[in-house]
Order: sequence, then structure tokens, then C-alpha cells
Amino acid sequence: MGTALALGGSLTLVLATQQAWAIGTPVDLGTAGTYSVLGGQTVTNTGPSVLSHNVGVSPGTAITGFPPGLALGDTHAADAHALQAQSDLVTAYNDAAGQAPDASISGDLGGLTLEPGVYNASSSIGLTGTLTLDAEGDPDAVFIFQVGSTLTTASDSTVALLNDAQACNVFWQIGSSATLGTDTTFVGTIMALTSISVTTGTTVDGRALARNGSVTLDTNVFRRSGCETTPPSSPPPTGSPSPTDNPTGPPTDGPTTPPTDGPTGPPTPTPPGDGGPGDDNGTPGGPGDGNGNGNGNGNGNGNGTGEGDRSPDTLAATGPSVNAPLLAVSLAAIAAGVGLIATSLRIHRRRP
Repeated sequence: MGTALALGGSLTLVLATQQAWAIGTPVDLGTAGTYSVLGGQTVTNTGPSVLSHNVGVSPGTAITGFPPGLALGDTHAADAHALQAQSDLVTAYNDAAGQAPDASISGDLGGLTLEPGVYNASSSIGLTGTLTLDAEGDPDAVFIFQVGSTLTTASDSTVALLNDAQACNVFWQIGSSATLGTDTTFVGTIMALTSISVTTGTTVDGRALARNGSVTLDTNVFRRSGCETTPPSSPPPTGSPSPTDNPTGPPTDGPTTPPTDGPTGPPTPTPPGDGGPGDDNGTPGGPGDGNGNGNGNGNGNGNGTGEGDRSPDTLAATGPSVNAPLLAVSLAAIAAGVGLIATSLRIHRRRP
């Protein structure tokens, strides 16, 4: 019994000291998700910017610079659609801000590789160089950044996606304003309390959504990558015979020797997609795949981002890592077990 108690307490101790890691959930943008750019007061564009989806403003009324800018979706200025989008944006902003953080971040994010999770900054955040988001092969992985004040990227900075990470699952909740520097390559949905400035030559795979202030554009491209989910297992081909349909021998009423020039059995179906480069059982590879070798291995280990050949710093989670009540129980169980073992040994020694 003492041995059992000690072993049980040790197992509980291991469980008690595991890092608690929350999982971020996708932010529902509602009708705000149909916009590439949404402002609170104005939307102003300079140069031939191209927006893949709607542009709108509410409660302000001014949208200027289209043309030369081009919005491939609809334009909504202080109408019912823009008003509803702003209402949905408030809900989405509060959802992102209210999720439990996994780790604290500060300073500049350049050079970091981050795993899926919720990252919290109490004040401003910068980005100089490349920030890599590694989904570790999970296309449903979510990245949420809670920034207390401003987000500012330097010129030529990049947010890179690795191992099936998707732009549709990246959210930036900004407590003040965001500025994307010249020629930045940015990923995700920006939800700013005040304003967003997107400077010359910057591309965004996502959205720029400002609640109370303005959005300023200058020769930018906004696109929206499709969001793929984990593919279900492929069903067998409909015409494939089941193993029980195959006869175990020649028919009893036919010749005892089957014809040599006839088929020897039903054809063996070829699995869908086998043999194609980058194939994953017939499913197209996701962003950043790049390794495809025909055997279903579609991770690619970062070949699409240029980050796979170095060993970047990985941000460690902060916050409590020990479950105090569980730790106390485990230590008590270990102590009780050791006591029982010692008592048993003393009794054994005293016996004649």
C-alpha cells in the first residue's frame, strides 16, 4: 500500500507541474468580416490601392480616393450595412480582448517564432524584421495578439506563416492605433480601437478594421486567403469491391482450372492522389507546404518562408505553471507512502 501511495503521489506531482496552456478560439467577426477596410470616421486612400472585399465607414461618412483605389466588393458609407459591421466589430474586439492569455510579449517581435496561443502586451509592440507564426501542422491553429497600446511595424517587416498557419486565424486587437511601415507584408485581421495607417507599398492578407478613428491607405493591396479546415478522411471509392465480395476459389459449377487469359481478380483501386508531388492523399497542400513528396507529408518545415534553416527564438509561456492544490495532494500522498514503507520495514525487522 505504501508503494502504491508513493507511486500515485509521484504521478500526481508530474501532472501538477505541467504548464497550463490555454487555447485561443477563432474570433467571430460577423458582418465586419466582409470588409477589407472599415473606418469609424473616414477612409482615405492615395494611389492605386486594391481591396479584395468591401470598404466602408460608420458613423462617419467620408470615403475618398476611390478611384484611383479599387474596391472589388461594395462601398458602404454610413448606411445600415456599415452600422451593423461596426456593431459586430465591437463584439469581435471584446471577444479577442477577453480571451485568457497564454504568454506575455513586449518590445519588438522581430526574430521570434510563436506557437498557437493568445499573446498579451501591456503596452506598445513593435515589429522589425520577421515574425514567424508556426501552426505545427494544424490548419485550425489560432493566434491572438492583445496589444494594450500601439502596434508599429518597421519598413520591409514581415509576418510569415509556417506549417499550415492561416491568415484567417490571426487576430490583432489593438488598444490604440496601428501603423504598418513601408513595404510591410502583414498577415491577419487588425481590430484597432482608434485608427490604422497603412503606408506605401504594404500588403495585407487580412483586414484593417478601426472602431472610432480613421483608416489611411497608400498604394496597398488587401487580399483574403481562403481558410481551409482539417480535411475529413476520404471515403473508399464507391465502385470498390469489399474483401468479402472476392471469391475464395473458382466457381463450383465452372471449369476447375480458370482461364489463363482472363482477369485473375478485381482490379486493386489506386488511392486518390498517390504519386503526385506534394500530394497528401488527394488533398491539396496548404500554405507553406513546399516539401510534397507523394507520401502525404505536407508540412514543409518552413520552406515557403525562408525561416526553416535557422533556429529562431521561441517565446516561452509565462504565468502560473504549477497547480498548487494538486501539488499539495501529491506531496502528501508521497509522504504517506514513504511512511508506510518505513513502518513495514521496522515491523519486519522486529519479528523473531
